[in-house]
Amino acid sequence: MLNYLWGFMLLIGVVYAAITGNLPLVTDAALDSAKEAVTLCITMTGVMAFWVGLMRIAEQAGIIAAATRKLKPFLRFLFPDLPTEHPANEYIATNMIANIFGLGWAATPAGL
Repeated sequence: MLNYLWGFMLLIGVVYAAITGNLPLVTDAALDSAKEAVTLCITMTGVMAFWVGLMRIAEQAGIIAAATRKLKPFLRFLFPDLPTEHPANEYIATNMIANIFGLGWAATPAGL
């Protein structure tokens, strides 16, 4: 349903731009937005690779497992139906740790 809404809004915008004679502006805006999207993706890829690598090192060093044990009472309170030794506990703890440290984008892979 949301796809139809976005498609309708884009169609109305293009038709309105064509009627008012601003169609070249729409084309320029679309190309500029595409350029910004590619730049954002490249930037995010570099930052994500750095933080995910750092979190992988922390995981292999045992820091994540230790933090998961420390967060276990809090995780049990938040997710009472989740079994104690379920692998999701570690991913949730990793996401929470990344957010606590303010790593921003590094919290995304663990959250997904």
